[in-house]
Amino acid sequence: MTEYDVLAEVYEWLISDAKLPPAEFAASFDDVLSLLPSNAHVLDCSCGTGQLAVGLAGRGMQVVATDASEAMVRRTAELSEEFGASVRAVRANWEELPDHFEDDTFDMVFCVGNSLHHAAGAPGRGAALESMSRLLRPGGRLVLTSRTWELVRARGSRLDIRDRLVRRNGRDAVVVYRWEIAPHWEDEHHIEIAIAQVDATGLVLVRSELLSCWPYRYEELEVELHRVGLRTEVSTFDLEAENYMVVASKV
Repeated sequence: MTEYDVLAEVYEWLISDAKLPPAEFAASFDDVLSLLPSNAHVLDCSCGTGQLAVGLAGRGMQVVATDASEAMVRRTAELSEEFGASVRAVRANWEELPDHFEDDTFDMVFCVGNSLHHAAGAPGRGAALESMSRLLRPGGRLVLTSRTWELVRARGSRLDIRDRLVRRNGRDAVVVYRWEIAPHWEDEHHIEIAIAQVDATGLVLVRSELLSCWPYRYEELEVELHRVGLRTEVSTFDLEAENYMVVASKV
């Protein structure tokens, strides 16, 4: 399981300006949030630094945030304290979720931020989806966002350097992605993410982390969701779009 412990300290440079404020991140899911009962129980099971979880808590929901990275969980707890939000933050990977929570606990589970590809191949992805499905109440919904891996693989191995400086906490940085695309879909792929910060003296500090990932086709995801008892209600998948969202309900 990829940890993100190095990137956790500079993760805000990877979040878009529009989604950096917790309330705005939550607002990007207004359509699906309108389906929830008042005081809903919600799990963000790849919480990153907690923007979504804190935004959801700010709407009065009962929110649990989990992540495989201890550093990400710590930062989520810090953000919750900063905003005075009630968020329970727990370090757990997907397979460990049933060890922490009872089945049929949550009205909605979020797995966003292009996280699922870090599960180790089809077996790991299936286990992750099974855990998420178990924790949903009947009729509850999984909200999942993903890169369009069909596009990523078609572009091959490459270096992507963002064309603008990103300013966070009074500091500027350039974000760089290095893609290692393996020969076959089922092989382990790699993404190295580097954040080159420019400090007040003009010196450049680089934080980088090499992450493992296992891409999947959209039709594979649909089959795997169905296999764990989830039925797709909404899909924005488009072969020409960079990302998509799936909302699937527990049968």
